[in-house]
Amino acid sequence: MAINVPPPKYAVVVNAVQQRIEDGTYAPGTTIPSETQLMAEFDTSRPTVVRALGILQQDGWIESQQGKGRFVKGRPSPAAQQSADRMLELLDQGEEADVTLLRVGAIMTPNRAAVALELESDTPIILRRRLVESEVGPVELSSLYVPVELAAGTDIGRKAPLPDGVLQHLKARKGIDFDHATERISARLPTAEEAELLRIEDRDAVLTVLVTVFDRSGDPRFAVDVVIPAVRHEIEGSFPIR
Repeated sequence: MAINVPPPKYAVVVNAVQQRIEDGTYAPGTTIPSETQLMAEFDTSRPTVVRALGILQQDGWIESQQGKGRFVKGRPSPAAQQSADRMLELLDQGEEADVTLLRVGAIMTPNRAAVALELESDTPIILRRRLVESEVGPVELSSLYVPVELAAGTDIGRKAPLPDGVLQHLKARKGIDFDHATERISARLPTAEEAELLRIEDRDAVLTVLVTVFDRSGDPRFAVDVVIPAVRHEIEGSFPIR
């Protein structure tokens, strides 16, 4: 018999605010209710409301202005949705012929992954580092970080290609109900190793995308740190002019 599990409180808040933005209850440019008001309406704690508002801001539904509050932006632009679609493709991508596994095994958690996963920097973690190529050359260098206890009983730590994406693999092996992901994008120059692997010059900029995947309880479960050569990627989107 199927058991209906209610969504976590932060997801209830996120869904409610999104619906109110879409139906015009919260119009673009207006402020949304305060944390205290949302806590009272949804009978939940401040950390839960703060997490929900953080997700809404990350996804482009609202924006925060220092000292003024949070304001409605509206439905995220197609460009923002395209970014989300690219990240889902990354997480669901199997390790096919165009993917080369560079390293698989246990390491100490790097600082970026430790912060994303709320771990101590001396915590062991399973790394899967891989290079993705296309007809134009290497297009992506990614490092998957999965806590040792989550990787146990899966093929994450094996030096063999995963035919399914990491999301599907962990869902099937561990029964985890993943809820949402966040991404942090920045630009910098490549390290010497990155330039060699991606076959770019040391003065060619790269984009870095740190994706953190959360479960329904709001806990970070794994992270992917991606390095993308800007010279082989072009981002295109459309947006309304108000």
